[in-house]
Amino acid sequence: MKPVVQLEDIYKTYTNGEVQVHAVRGVSLQIQAGEFVAIMGSSGSGKSTLMNILGCLDRPTKGRYLLDSVDTSDLERNERADLRNQKLGFVFQGFNLLARTTAVENVELPMLYSPIRVPPSEMRTRAMKALDIVGLADRADHLPNQLSGGQQQRVAIARALVNHPQILLADEPTGNLDSRTSVEVMGVFQRLNDQGITIVMVTHELDIAHYCKRNLIVRDGKVVRDEAVADRLISAVEMEKLRNAEAAAKLIHSA
Repeated sequence: MKPVVQLEDIYKTYTNGEVQVHAVRGVSLQIQAGEFVAIMGSSGSGKSTLMNILGCLDRPTKGRYLLDSVDTSDLERNERADLRNQKLGFVFQGFNLLARTTAVENVELPMLYSPIRVPPSEMRTRAMKALDIVGLADRADHLPNQLSGGQQQRVAIARALVNHPQILLADEPTGNLDSRTSVEVMGVFQRLNDQGITIVMVTHELDIAHYCKRNLIVRDGKVVRDEAVADRLISAVEMEKLRNAEAAAKLIHSA
């Protein structure tokens, strides 16, 4: 199976006057469809630059990036924008919701910029379905200031899902949330991943990274560790599903 993400000897160098900053240095990695990956590292490690390259928001100085087998190296700006819109969904630390726009209208926004025209009735149907996936269909008509921080982030996740992306990119998605709400949001991500969505998440929080399946540790622009999560944390919702599945299996076995 071809990887959905393939980085080949990626470098990113920024020039500030006579000073060169080597943000990413020779990173090669693959991410398969259905993985849940955390990119971790301290401030200045290069993890955010790496995420920007994965999201086609920045070009590498050297190397090749294949997104779903498409070589992004030579794409023009509009082609890269179309690729982002079709293949990627973005979730940010700050939610980035429009203040005077309802939850469902915020979720509809990516479809307005889609190269393929979506009829208004289908936009509303898809937006409501996305809100239902994150458990907020009953808050569709609420403005952001009428929602809690966790609910706003779930609206942002629904917005990222509405164009059916192959990869969900999340940049510190729990950074503005308290511990309990962070766990709830990670439960949403785990549920989406269980449904087959590939997720790549930047985080500096070790406990949050333990909800993922694979951790990439970045230091000085290099991936210094790439490891499966041995003691993975499971959200309360997913744990309840496992208990129900085990109970059903025992019932079938005893019948």
